[in-house]
Amino acid sequence: MEFVELSQKEFDIFEKKHPLSNFNQTSKWAELKKTNGWEHYFLGIKEKNKVVAATLLLTKKIPIFSKKMCYAPHGFLIDYDNFKLLEFFTKNLKTFAKKIGAIFIKVDPYIEYQERNLDGDIVEDGKNNKKAFENLIQLGYQHFGFNTMQDTLQPRWIFVTETQNKTVEEVMNGMDSKTRQIIRKNERECIKVREISYEELEKFKDIMQHTGDRRNFIDRPLTYYQNMYKILNPSGELKVLVAELDISALLKKLEEEKEEYQKEYEDRKYKHDEGINKMNENKYQMKQKETEKNRNRVEKKIEEIEKLKQENGDILLLGGILFLIHGKEVVSLVGGSYDKFMEFQSAYTVHWAGCKYAIENGYDRYNFYGITGDFSKENPLLGLYLFKRGFGGRVVELIGEFDLVINKFWYFAYNISFQLYHTIKNLK
Repeated sequence: MEFVELSQKEFDIFEKKHPLSNFNQTSKWAELKKTNGWEHYFLGIKEKNKVVAATLLLTKKIPIFSKKMCYAPHGFLIDYDNFKLLEFFTKNLKTFAKKIGAIFIKVDPYIEYQERNLDGDIVEDGKNNKKAFENLIQLGYQHFGFNTMQDTLQPRWIFVTETQNKTVEEVMNGMDSKTRQIIRKNERECIKVREISYEELEKFKDIMQHTGDRRNFIDRPLTYYQNMYKILNPSGELKVLVAELDISALLKKLEEEKEEYQKEYEDRKYKHDEGINKMNENKYQMKQKETEKNRNRVEKKIEEIEKLKQENGDILLLGGILFLIHGKEVVSLVGGSYDKFMEFQSAYTVHWAGCKYAIENGYDRYNFYGITGDFSKENPLLGLYLFKRGFGGRVVELIGEFDLVINKFWYFAYNISFQLYHTIKNLK
């Protein structure tokens, strides 16, 4: 076996065929991270001139120490059960990291720790990667812990809907009734999804800024989304979908619905008054009141929508999601919606559009991305899981985050400084 620095082409060929292929372990992701100050290397192992393991390794200088940290995002692309191979790779990675002045290598393998179901319960006799975990620990990797909250670089808990060899109808039938009802209601109410262009990214940024203000997180700058788009969209690996309410189309639909109720009311009255359709008086009055109530409801809705049209024009932007598409899955990376238009529940429609894309284009699963692993009613973030659960699927518990320490002294100093920085930041 030989530890080597791979060419981008060699890495790309190996990565695309590897079962652990994911968007974080791609040369395009390396290109994107370069715009944020990260350097990168493509490292691997060759056996008889054939690549048998590889990783994208990102590196960045730690300002106060003039040392470097390394990160293999959702790496490595390796058989973690093969201890000999993993040991050889680890030994050489340590040597390489030391050579470039790094104090540790962070890695968060894109593998499940143990199989879980829709409710987050461990599947009896289900698949697991506990051997991989044990191998990493034996080789000196320090585990962050089996955290249940979103306090690692990448979420340890995600929710996925399986789409492999399934039809749109089959996936929809796997949803809970509330989710189906909302999706169908939004279709009836003229909420449509479309892909936006590079020139429209400011619209998505505005959605994310409002969402960040509401949920108390700092959003990425517009340039981040622009760089992502330029690097990933031409190859079809990034799409930004937004939900919009076609106000003119909805008003037309509501006017037609109002006319139908009015016609129903007048037709029943005429037949009643002329004795054409004999009906119990109480039943007649009850039906007329019900029809009048429905007509009034639609009239009120028309007034509300006309007001929206006066304030916003014919098309109302509701929310959007940025999707990454790579390997075997479609990933809902980031998204949001406007607080004042939450009543339209546009997130259901955009997620469903992403899910349908996965089904219709032969992907194995639709990845809703992060949730927390705390499924108790007391968890303030439980709603995030319950929303995603409504689409049907299962909870995925990833193996977690590890640090491979290269220099113990500087690693200790880094952790103290990092904790101090975040304490001051939280106080501010």
